[in-house]
Amino acid sequence: MTTYPITPRTKVKRGQQRASYDVELVHNILDEAYICHVGAKMADRPMVQPTVHWRVEDKLYIHGSSKNGLFQTLLAGEEACITVTILDGLVMARSSFHHSANYRCVMIFAKATKIEEESEKLRLLDLMMEKITPDRLKDVRGPNPQELKATTVLAFDLKEVSAKVRTGPPVDDDEDYALPVWAGVIPVDQKLGKPVDDPRWVEDHGRKD
Repeated sequence: MTTYPITPRTKVKRGQQRASYDVELVHNILDEAYICHVGAKMADRPMVQPTVHWRVEDKLYIHGSSKNGLFQTLLAGEEACITVTILDGLVMARSSFHHSANYRCVMIFAKATKIEEESEKLRLLDLMMEKITPDRLKDVRGPNPQELKATTVLAFDLKEVSAKVRTGPPVDDDEDYALPVWAGVIPVDQKLGKPVDDPRWVEDHGRKD
């Protein structure tokens, strides 16, 4: 499968030229982003929680406390709407109305499946660590039985999915192109900064650098 099927919920109605159902594009966005927002109806109100996510083949995974209320709601059968957004730039137009943003985003509709088997939970949590810091897994202590029991890992099938992407310069009204106002794109990059030592690390081992 190279594209996701278009459903009534994933069909992009506004800005259809920015819509994509391409599997590779969706995977790339999910893999590049660190945080997703998980939304669902919880009791009598909507609830959205941000959390770290990671992808393995055609499934998206999240983890959290076994006492997490939203997780309990999802495990009771409530469907999730999961969104991921990467901001690539601020689009500066000649009119305030046409200011925009360059972005890549994904929306997923799916029900949660709990990962029960202990060795599979450990494998998936290791893959999460490898996504965040690939070289760190070999050095850190893994979860002990109590920590593993207190952690829930949820899986979501990537079946009902769509992406939306905006790129390029601003689009102004024809008469506004004559205005003496700078227009263009201010790039926004997601990058990792220089590590900051834990004070206890400095106390026990000296500065890392």
